[in-house]
Amino acid sequence: MKGEFNVKAEQGVAARNGGRARPHAAADGKLKAEIVRKAKDFGANLVGVASVARWEEAGEVPADYRPQAIFAGTRSVVVVAVPMLLPIIESTPSINYQEMYNASNRLLDEISFRLASWLTANGHASLCMPRDGYSSLEALLKNPFGSFSHTYAGKYAGLGTVGLSRNLLVPDYGPRLRLNSVLTSAVLPADPLQPEELCNSCRLCERACPTGAIRSRNDGVIGDLDKTACTQHHITLRKEGHWPCGICAKVCPEGADRKLYKIKAGKRYLDEPAAIADNPDDPRFRHLVHLRRHGSTGDRLA
Repeated sequence: MKGEFNVKAEQGVAARNGGRARPHAAADGKLKAEIVRKAKDFGANLVGVASVARWEEAGEVPADYRPQAIFAGTRSVVVVAVPMLLPIIESTPSINYQEMYNASNRLLDEISFRLASWLTANGHASLCMPRDGYSSLEALLKNPFGSFSHTYAGKYAGLGTVGLSRNLLVPDYGPRLRLNSVLTSAVLPADPLQPEELCNSCRLCERACPTGAIRSRNDGVIGDLDKTACTQHHITLRKEGHWPCGICAKVCPEGADRKLYKIKAGKRYLDEPAAIADNPDDPRFRHLVHLRRHGSTGDRLA
C-alpha cells in the first residue's frame, strides 16, 4: 500500500545508507500511544508519526535532507505541533505576533528535547531538530534552506498537506501552526496520510503577499516561492521590531479555528492595506491598528 513501510523496502533504504540494515521489528503501538501522551503532556496540540520510508516513496525531499541521512538509525519521525492563535496572527506585523512566534519556538524546542530525552532514556536512540535551524535572517539569504523540513515531516506524519504558500495546512488550524520533529530508532505505527488536499487554490496567499513572493503554478498545488524577497521583507520587519510576516498564514481560509473565533477570510484581507492607509480608524480594522501601534519602532499599520 502506498505510504506504508515493508520489510524489503526498509532493508533497502538501510543498505543505501551504509549497509546498516537491521532485523525487522514489529511496530510498537503501545509505545506510540505513550509517546503521544507524553508529547501532549509536554505541551503539543497535535502529534503525528511517519515511517522513514515515506521520504523515499514521495521523492519530494532531496536525499541529504531525509531523516536517515541525518541520523542513520532513524526508523520513525515524531512530529509535534502547536497553534498560532488566529486573533494574534491577524495583527501581523505586530509585537504581539512576534512574541507568540517566539513562545512557540521555545515551547516546541522544549517539547522535542524532552521527548527525545525520554525516548533515549527508555532505550530508543533519538534526537530532536531545532524548530528554526538558522542563526540569522542574513544567513538565510546565503543559504535559504534548513537542514530538515518539519513541513514535509508533518505531511508524512499525516497531519496535513502542503499548500500553495508551501506551508503545511492542517484541518484544525489551516497553516496557523508551528512544527518540530524527533528522529527516533523506535519502530512505530505510521499515521495515515491526510486523505484530501486541504489547499483549495483560492490564491489569497498569493494575492495578499506584500512582496509578491508567492506565485502559483499550473502543474500542481504548491507554488514557487521567491525566498530572497521573503527573507528581505522579514529583515525589514525585524528592524522595525515586529516580525515575522505571516500574511500567508493569516489570510488562508482553511482551518476549524476560523469557525471557533468567528473570523472569516476573504476579500477584506485584500482590502485591508489600502483601507487602513485611507482611514486607520476603519471599524473593520481598528482593533488591528491598535495592536500594531504599540511595542515597535516602525509606524507600519498594515
